[in-house]
Amino acid sequence: MNAQPSSGIEQPSGYSRRQFLGGTLAAAASAPLLEAAATFAAENQGTLTLFSGRKIKLGLVGCGGRGKWIGNLFKRSGAYQLHALADYFPQVVDRCGEELGVDPSRRFSGLSGYKKVIESGVEAVALIVPPCFLPEQASAAVEAGLHVYMCKPAAVDVPGCLRIEAAGKLATQKQRVFLVDYQMPTDPVNIRVAEQIRKGAIGKLAKIATIGYNGGRADPPKTANIESRLQNLVWDNDMEIGGSFIVSYDIHSIDAAVWVLGRRPVAASGSSRICRIDPHGTSQDSTSIVYEYADGLIHEHSGMALPNTAPGYIRCTVYGQKGYGVVDYTQRASLEIHHKKPFADDVVNLYEAGAVRNIAAFHADVVAGGRHENSTVRRAVDGCLTCILGREAALRHARLTMEELLQENKRVEVDLSGLKV
Repeated sequence: MNAQPSSGIEQPSGYSRRQFLGGTLAAAASAPLLEAAATFAAENQGTLTLFSGRKIKLGLVGCGGRGKWIGNLFKRSGAYQLHALADYFPQVVDRCGEELGVDPSRRFSGLSGYKKVIESGVEAVALIVPPCFLPEQASAAVEAGLHVYMCKPAAVDVPGCLRIEAAGKLATQKQRVFLVDYQMPTDPVNIRVAEQIRKGAIGKLAKIATIGYNGGRADPPKTANIESRLQNLVWDNDMEIGGSFIVSYDIHSIDAAVWVLGRRPVAASGSSRICRIDPHGTSQDSTSIVYEYADGLIHEHSGMALPNTAPGYIRCTVYGQKGYGVVDYTQRASLEIHHKKPFADDVVNLYEAGAVRNIAAFHADVVAGGRHENSTVRRAVDGCLTCILGREAALRHARLTMEELLQENKRVEVDLSGLKV
C-alpha cells in the first residue's frame, strides 16, 4: 500500500563513503548508528560483515514501492528472515513475495492482512503503509508483544498521534523496541552540526527556517472508493489518508527542527491553499507557517508540492546570535560562526544510508535487549503534532495553540467503505 521508493526526494546518482566516520563525527554518533554506517560502507564494497548471529524473524506490512525496497534492505543486511508479508493488493504482495523469497502461504492481502502477519509467528514487524493505518497497526503489533519498525509520519490526526504515543509507552513497558524511521538525525554530518548548535556554538537561537519542497504527486479523479488512492503516492493528495503534504512530506524538515531543539512549538499561524492543476484530493500543496516556541523563538516553515521545476529541498536552518547551522537531506550540512572557520560537508545518499542505519540500530536493540527507551517515538509524535498544528492553523488562517489542538482532539475520518477486508 505504500509508494514509489523516491518519495519525491531526488537521489544522488552515485557516491563513495568518505572519511566522515572518524574523529569528532564518530564521537557524535551512537554506537548502533556507527555500526550501521560501517555496514553500509562494507556493503558497497561487496561484503557484509557486521550482521552475524541471530536473525530476527520479520513481517513486512506494505509491499508497494518503498515497502518492497526497504524489504530488500532488511534482507540484504543478513540480519533478518523475511517470514510474512501483507499488502492491501494481492498482486502487489505476490510480486514482493517472489522477490523476497517469502512462501505464498505467508502472503496476505486486504485491510486485515496485517493481523495475519502479526499472528504468523514473527517477532517484529516493519510497517510501511499510508499514515492513516499506522496507529491501528502499530498498536496491534505492540499489544501482541512484537517489536515495531515504522515509517513516518506517525498519524494524520491528533487521536492517531496519541495512540502511537501510548503504543510507544506500552512497548517500553513490555521491553519491546519501537523505532520510527527518520533519516536526517542518523547522518554523521547532520549530527555534528546539531550537537554544536545544542552546545551554544552559534549563541542564543534567534530563528529557525524549514523548507519542504517537492514536485507534487499525480492526483487523478476519484473512483467509487479509495482503493485507487492507495498506490503510487496518490494518497499524498488526500489529507484523510496522508495527512496533507506538510504531514506526509514536509515533516522531514520539521522533524529535524524538533530533533535539534528537543522540543515542540506552543502555537502556530499561517495560510495554505491548493494550487495544483485539476486537483481531486484535499491536501494543501502551498503552505506558509510561523511557529512560536515557549521562549519566543520563531520558526518559519515554507512548503510546496507542485511540478513547477522549483528545486527540491528538505532543509532546516537554525540562526543564532553568532552564526547559523544547516541540517539537510540531499545536499550539504554546514556550520558558520562569526570569525571562525566554517564547516560544511555533503550529506551522502541519505535516503538509503539513513534507512540502513536505522535497520541496523533496530537489529542491535532487539538482539542486545535492555534498550527499550524508544526515543524516536516521542520525537515522531512531537514532530507529527507540530505538522498537524501547522496544517490546522493554515486551514483556518488563524493562530492556534498546541494546547487548543490537543483539547480539540479532532479525528480525520477516512472512508474505508467498499474495500476488501
